[in-house]
Amino acid sequence: MNRYSKILPFYMTYPMPLFYEEEDKAMRDLEYLQEMYPKESRRYQQKISRLLDRFDCDGSLIYDEYPDRLSIYKMAQDITAVIRREEKEADREITAEELPGITELIQVLMYNEIFKRRQAKGTGFLKF
Repeated sequence: MNRYSKILPFYMTYPMPLFYEEEDKAMRDLEYLQEMYPKESRRYQQKISRLLDRFDCDGSLIYDEYPDRLSIYKMAQDITAVIRREEKEADREITAEELPGITELIQVLMYNEIFKRRQAKGTGFLKF
């Protein structure tokens, strides 16, 4: 066996040179689609993003490889309570009939925002 047969050509030393460019493109696409959310959903998304900034630090549970379901659910309930309080102060109180749907919407938007932050920091176990 020839000793040169084990040497890789330089173009193969970095097999995925456009990997990060594709990831950035996917994140830009996701952000563009989020801009198309209905008005209420966009407003909730902005509030959720602002509230998640408190949890956005090293060692936070949102960056765990497998976040604890109960802790994430509790975080969603806390964010829902803050949003309800803010809505009440702005004279847009959420009625009892709307609450289950709004709570689920807030959970989904929060999970989406956590996913976006995990991908941006490179801590998620899924890559584009």
